[in-house]
Amino acid sequence: MAAITLDPSLSLQISSEVHHHGDVVEEIDGLIRVFEDGHVERTQIVPCVGSSLTPEFGVTSRDVVIDKFTNVWARLYMPRCQGKLPLIVYFHGGGFCVGSAAWSCYHEFLAKLAASVGCLIMSVNYSLAPENPLPAAYEDGFRVIMWVRQQALGGGNEWWSKQCYFNRIYLAGDSAGANIAHNVAIKLGSCQPMGLMPLTIMGTILIQPFFGGEARTNSEKYMAQPPRSALSLVVSDTYWRLALPSGVSRDHPWCNPLAKGSIGLEDLTLFPTMVCLSDMDILRDRNLEFCAAMAKAGKKVEYKVYEGVGHAFQILNKSQVSQNQTNEMISHIRAFISS
Repeated sequence: MAAITLDPSLSLQISSEVHHHGDVVEEIDGLIRVFEDGHVERTQIVPCVGSSLTPEFGVTSRDVVIDKFTNVWARLYMPRCQGKLPLIVYFHGGGFCVGSAAWSCYHEFLAKLAASVGCLIMSVNYSLAPENPLPAAYEDGFRVIMWVRQQALGGGNEWWSKQCYFNRIYLAGDSAGANIAHNVAIKLGSCQPMGLMPLTIMGTILIQPFFGGEARTNSEKYMAQPPRSALSLVVSDTYWRLALPSGVSRDHPWCNPLAKGSIGLEDLTLFPTMVCLSDMDILRDRNLEFCAAMAKAGKKVEYKVYEGVGHAFQILNKSQVSQNQTNEMISHIRAFISS
């Protein structure tokens, strides 16, 4: 979800030209406008960058096409190493509506994560809403895993696959990307083992997962957010209106996995899960409820709360507190993958 801070200093504004698409029907200021005829405008509030990295990262990065028909691609990060590495398939945030695997904030964070944890990372550029409402992003995510499977069955002769442990795959993401990782994990958990071989999914890593619901949690109602917060309740509601299919409420399982009528977590095959949440995030209480429900359902789940930071701090906030907590998060992810 909101992988964006609305910083006026960036001086990036949606074009003020006269439009011929009718009235604006949905808008998140400085990020996205949706017009009456369905036309969508997005502002590049975060710069997109190429795959190159400076030598000090110690990481090689290249882009690969996953599906040329749906324009799904991924950016791969491979740290210098002598042996094979686990693979994290990562989904970026942006409320399902904005964001890119090429955003500079993700490029830097994932290069650092790959080097620090010692893993390959495949950062997926998936289809965005509202042009492609859910479940399009979930379907893209599943296709990516099937593409990885084909690489493994093909002998792993690509520059990255030669160093990939295909039996140590993790799904991860932040915000809306964490929601995608969770829903892709549900679909993979329902597959017959032969349908995934030789892949083995070892776990999911959900960073501030973007869930919602019709009833408000206390943190959604009362958590004060600064003007440039990456996620407010108004912004959250707008993302959900744009991302969910027409006529679907926020108590749909894609938005609210704990809603009445959803398949119980106890009836799902879920992988060991790590949840990273922020104590100044409006999603805090909903994320804690999700962790408690997972534990009650007998699922293997652990969570970490990062103090003094808000939503998407690990990619957007350069304060010393955020940098320290980002290093803590990376350390916790490394321990989860090593366990």
